Amino acid sequence: MDAILAPIRWAVAWVMVLIHDGAVAIGFPAGSGWAWVLSIIGLTVVVRILIMPLFFRQIRASRAMQLIQPELKKLQDKYKNKKDPASRQRFQEEMQALYKDAGTSPFASCLPLLLQMPIFFALFSVLRQLQGIATGANDPIGPLTQARAIEAEASEFFGAPLSSSFMQTFGDNATFGGGDATIVRIVTVVMIIAMSITTFLTQRQLTMKNMPPSAMESPMFRQQQILLYILPVVFAVTGVNFPIGVLMYWLVSNLWSMGQQFYTIKRQPTPGSEAYKKMIEKKNAKRAAKGLPPLEEEQRTLQRSSGSGQRKPQPKKGTKVGADGSSDDVEETDETESDEEFEVRGKDGLTDAERAQKRYERRQAERRLAAEKRRRKEQGGKNQGSGGKNN
Repeated sequence: MDAILAPIRWAVAWVMVLIHDGAVAIGFPAGSGWAWVLSIIGLTVVVRILIMPLFFRQIRASRAMQLIQPELKKLQDKYKNKKDPASRQRFQEEMQALYKDAGTSPFASCLPLLLQMPIFFALFSVLRQLQGIATGANDPIGPLTQARAIEAEASEFFGAPLSSSFMQTFGDNATFGGGDATIVRIVTVVMIIAMSITTFLTQRQLTMKNMPPSAMESPMFRQQQILLYILPVVFAVTGVNFPIGVLMYWLVSNLWSMGQQFYTIKRQPTPGSEAYKKMIEKKNAKRAAKGLPPLEEEQRTLQRSSGSGQRKPQPKKGTKVGADGSSDDVEETDETESDEEFEVRGKDGLTDAERAQKRYERRQAERRLAAEKRRRKEQGGKNQGSGGKNN
């Protein structure tokens, strides 16, 4: 583990020192102080910028997972009471095919967190070694020399040293990693509460505002609802063991995630979700102020004129029974088009949900065809075997 963390620890130390020197260059006092606090905040921002492409990939994967929840539930119901190995294997194959068609997987949404964990532990290791580097007991980490370690060790965040923690044993010597125990514990508790609140709000924003109603009936949604309340408890239990600097990294990362997610949901919400409906309402209000028709009406007009998209109302024959018992043939018009919720459509005239449904149906047809070919091949082999025996 230490061999894996060594290069990451070295990179973390370099980023912290460079940001510290940059803060000093723009006017922050050299030595111990807020320049080292800013170095940890800057480290968080650098990491989040580097993994931003993965964040957008996570958003797309989460959206695709939400859209295929109805098909996934049908698949689970199909194999609900089938426990034999063959049925389980078919269920796994069909489920993997469904994920492949949608271009997602259950683990895609975990990538940003998984990539941050080594950096998180590397920062934890750097802060834990500050005292040893400052006293000369440990070797320097890259540019983090003994002189710089003394400065970083003496730096405080609202009176709490960056390397101190709630569970730390405090002595009389506050030169390296000391500080007042009461202040350290108060700052730690406040930061843990802030971390829990930001995590709760981020998860709630994702599950309550950016999920269509169909996805809210899935097991995945129920799991996310459970995590919504479990994660803050986990932070409260584990956070007391982490240094103030690590808690700062965690809190800043949560704030970044919450802001980035808020912006993404507002600009590109999942079709059918609460955020999507609010976006359409705002756009329609702006269009109404300009004297333009609602987006739904304009989209239907464009689809009729281009010949792609929703079908036109088709007359259906029916029978009208009069009061005297006589009957006449009448034509009824299918008006389901006007009841459908407006959704953004691509050049092919389909929404994301319709496109995913078509991919799923195509894969289902391919699997049925493959199964039929296998059945015919097996049947042919049996016929040949029986023919040979008869001869």
